Amino acid sequence: MPWVRSYVRSDGTRVRGHSRWAPGAKRETMIFAVVALAVVGMGNSNISTGNGKTPRPQSTVQYPIRFEGASTERAPRPRPTVSYPIRWQR
Repeated sequence: MPWVRSYVRSDGTRVRGHSRWAPGAKRETMIFAVVALAVVGMGNSNISTGNGKTPRPQSTVQYPIRFEGASTERAPRPRPTVSYPIRWQR
């Protein structure tokens, strides 16, 4: 967009500097917008092949989960590191 510098009209009115559309730019922008809308509209069409059902992922997991070769011992319970009670509300 070209920049129009400030100037004074013949009747004495002062015009501030401003930008304006270049000649033909509005028409080109409109054509671009119409083409973009057409592409978006045609790209989102509802045409599909198949039975009309949306495919869903199938579960492949088998429960209960077992780790082969893992030891069957239970993990030791955690023990406190201090023997005195710790007050949490101070």
